[in-house]
Amino acid sequence: MRLAASLLLCLLWAIPGWAAGLSYHLEPRLIAPDTYVFEGAVEHFTPKNGGNILNSGFIVTEAGVVVIQTGSSRRYGEEMRAAIARITDQPILKVFIGNQHPDYFLGSQAFSDVPIAALPGTIDGIRAEGRAVTENMYRLIGDWMRGTEALLPTESVFGATQVFGSHRLRLIPLSGHTQADLALYDETTRVLFAGGLVFSDRTPTTPHADIPQWLKSLDELAALDVAVLVPNHGAILPDNSAIVQTRDYLNWLAQALRLSADIGLDMTEVMALEIPARFSVLNVLREEFTRSVAHLYPITEQSVLPRIN
Repeated sequence: MRLAASLLLCLLWAIPGWAAGLSYHLEPRLIAPDTYVFEGAVEHFTPKNGGNILNSGFIVTEAGVVVIQTGSSRRYGEEMRAAIARITDQPILKVFIGNQHPDYFLGSQAFSDVPIAALPGTIDGIRAEGRAVTENMYRLIGDWMRGTEALLPTESVFGATQVFGSHRLRLIPLSGHTQADLALYDETTRVLFAGGLVFSDRTPTTPHADIPQWLKSLDELAALDVAVLVPNHGAILPDNSAIVQTRDYLNWLAQALRLSADIGLDMTEVMALEIPARFSVLNVLREEFTRSVAHLYPITEQSVLPRIN
């Protein structure tokens, strides 16, 4: 009987219509006047969560709706747009994409009829790696990705303030988490959408990281007068404590890698290092630390080893 049930389940997943039963059940949460967030799981990409691990959001203005991040798949983008329509009948004016990582932009097909804006470096990154990360997402989450293709943003943005109705959005071009990280600060409500630069009780990811530059960007964000901070992953907060937490972890990570290289540890030894207890509140801690060692330790070793010509 178990074998028969397993075969039936496999057959159902092979039927095109079966995937239509998947749903993210997106529920917008009001976090400030006119400002909503879809909160993602504080996990890795898995077939269970469908890649829904990002805090995306939108702002309803008198002129129309501004969307911030489009999620991890075409299905996510479509469900996001449907959820927005349940809140307001205002048209969508513009979409902002924070960086080149897949959960920020792979839902953009659902918004292909409106301007999709990003920093030039993000557009370059999606152009170079979009197809590869899309294929990787298919491997990671399967049927959630059906019909998803990487869609390039259509508009380059830089540091400026754009006005939508009564909301003044300050576009802040930064970097460090990736080569181009766009933060959005609503001067009207003092809500900061921190993009990929801030993690809240979730271990930072580092596949494109430049930690010294990342720390400089965090200093710039910390100088803002913030009433509500929306990190890319983790809890939404009424203060800058997630910036402090992210900075603390990155400083420790950089120092641990440097000290390990100074005393000649190999990569396997570094991966086994003890992580300070204060970081135990960070989700997926050991896994992300291990990945960061793989991403960053070879470069750290090169920086400390003497050059022999």
